[in-house]
Amino acid sequence: MLDELDQALIARLRADSRTPAAALAKALKVSRGTIQNRIERLLARGVIQGFTIKTRPDVEAGRVRAVMTIAIQGERSGAVVRALKGFPEVAAVHTTNGRWDLVADLDVETLQAFSAALDRIRQIEGIASTETSILLATQKM
Repeated sequence: MLDELDQALIARLRADSRTPAAALAKALKVSRGTIQNRIERLLARGVIQGFTIKTRPDVEAGRVRAVMTIAIQGERSGAVVRALKGFPEVAAVHTTNGRWDLVADLDVETLQAFSAALDRIRQIEGIASTETSILLATQKM
């Protein structure tokens, strides 16, 4: 269970994972040692699974990003998810409710790579149907 300090620490790390422990401690009104111990504990428990970077939108402007909704035949969702995890083009897979069983986030270099990924994904045994939408622009929230 995450307490308020853990939640506040994670929020600050999401905004900038390079924030020094001393600056985090000052902002959260705790000691530097407390921050270091919390981060180590969150990493050890798997709550924090890694650190990443954000790039300017124009740096990767040519990339093709899309959302693929997937309907599964019968009880094959586990096998389909395992297969999707093997695709480097699949950034994430989400289970959902409603008409579609899964939502896959796709991220590729080119339209040609995008087309090839769609063809390969649609061949996975257990996929009944898919619908894919290319993400044209992202609005910062």
